[in-house]
This record gives sequence, C-alpha cells and structure tokens, in this order.
Amino acid sequence: MPHAASPIAAEQALAAAQILTQALPYIQRYQGKCMVIKYGGNAMTEEALKRGFARDLVLMKLVGIHPIVVHGGGPQIGALLERLGKESRFVDGMRVTDRETMDVVEMVLGGLVNKEIVTLINSHGGRAIGLTGKDGPLIIARKMMLTRRRENADAEVVDLGHVGEVSKINKSLLDYLARGDFIPVIAPIGVGEDGASYNINADLVAGKIAEVMQAEKLIMLTNIRGLMNKQGELLTGLGAAEVDALIADGTISGGMLPKMDSVLDAVKGGVPRAHIIDGRIEHAVLLELFTDSGIGTLIERR
Repeated sequence: MPHAASPIAAEQALAAAQILTQALPYIQRYQGKCMVIKYGGNAMTEEALKRGFARDLVLMKLVGIHPIVVHGGGPQIGALLERLGKESRFVDGMRVTDRETMDVVEMVLGGLVNKEIVTLINSHGGRAIGLTGKDGPLIIARKMMLTRRRENADAEVVDLGHVGEVSKINKSLLDYLARGDFIPVIAPIGVGEDGASYNINADLVAGKIAEVMQAEKLIMLTNIRGLMNKQGELLTGLGAAEVDALIADGTISGGMLPKMDSVLDAVKGGVPRAHIIDGRIEHAVLLELFTDSGIGTLIERR
C-alpha cells in the first residue's frame, strides 16, 4: 500500500533541487575548464573530509570540469622522520631536505600518500592516475636557494639541500590526461637536469601548474578560514597589489609566504582567480565552485 510522503522529506527534496538550480549556471560556466586544487591539511587526514573530497572530484569530472590535484604530505613526512629519529627543520615554511630526508619524501609523497588519494578517488567512481614530477617527466626542477627576508638586516641566502623550484612543466602530458577521462594526482617531487630528485613545496607546484595550464581557478585547501588581517577578520576580493602590501606589512608571514607567493605568481601569470579555502569544511571545493557566496579568500587578477 502506498505511503504518503512526509513533509520533512518533501522539504529536503526541495532544498536539494534549489541547490542544484543554483549550481547550474556555474556548471555551465566551468564546463571544459581546468581547475588546479592544492590538497592538504585536515582535508587529507580526516576520513569524512577525504571521502567528501573524492566525491567532489568525481562530480566535477562528470559535469565536464577538469580537476588537477597537487597534494602535500608534510605531517606524514614529519611523522616518519620522527620515527626514524630525524629532526625536521623549516626555514620560512620550507622543509630543509638533506639526502636522507629526500628518500623519506619520495617514499611518503610518491608512494603512500599519492596512492592513497588515487585509490580513494577511484573507489568513488573516478579514474585517477598518480604521478610524481619524475614521471613523464612532468616537473623539471632546479635547486632552490632561499632568500630569507629579515627585519632591519640584509636578506639571508639559505641552502635548503634537495629543495627545488619549478623550471618547466610538461603541459602536453597534463593536457592529455586532464582533457581525457583521468584526474591527475600529482606529488610535488621534481627531477633536475642531472637526474637528481627535488622536494618542491606543493603550493608552488600547484601555482605553476595553474599558470602553465591557464586554469580557470587555483584552489588552495588549508586549515584556516582564509587570509585574515591582524584583527582576525577574513579578507576576500583582493587584487595582487593588495596582497603584496599585506606581505610587506607583515600580515602575511611564515608558512603562509610560500602559499601566497604561488598564488600571486599564478594570478600575475594569467590565472583569473585563486581561492584560499577552509578544507576542514566538508565539500569545501563544491561550495566554492557552485554557490553564489563561495567561501574563503578570493584573489583575482586586476
């Protein structure tokens, strides 16, 4: 015997329909576009967030958007180094990487973390393919010598060991994968002209890939609401010059510097919009892409 639908179920169905209606113009706008997503923080470690992120990527691909994922893995690297009795050192948010640390970086990023993400996406119906910058080769790197900003003193040049910066991205390989049925999942390990491996900050890799691919958006998942001012207020709708000023006055410092440098390079290099969003929120990527209000901090080219 048929049952009458409950008012609560009808309200939930209506809310779902309204959400889909709101998402439609954004789906139409972004169809065929490339989105580069830096995946890290709590979104990579909490099970519900991990599953939600995988479903978000599969949905994006199904509606014709081409996501490219660049992931970090700093906490996982640090945990293994600690178990091995090796201390982690950082300079301006960049990990100092000697030969032994580089071996751990390759094992954790290129192996454990990368394959876990790929498996998770595939288990939700996607077709993810895992890569390091050494595959293809995808990322040609050169050794980075970090220029450290210091107050009331000359800048200091720091040798970080096997830490690199991006020299070249193999765009044709990413085009082939992203425009096909695959979701590329990239570990930020580059290879030098001499065959040496380099640990590259994932934010820098994501920004450079967004620039080279002329992505519609660069999305950075973080463990904060977005970029905050000194009063703890969320900032958004910023231009590149405004971000430069926030770096100059010390509002942006420490571990946020590599992230903001990569965002600025991408925006100045032709990416229309970059977003720093809170990866602790379930389905954060979809909320940014498919809702009128979006979330987090928007930085745009202007």
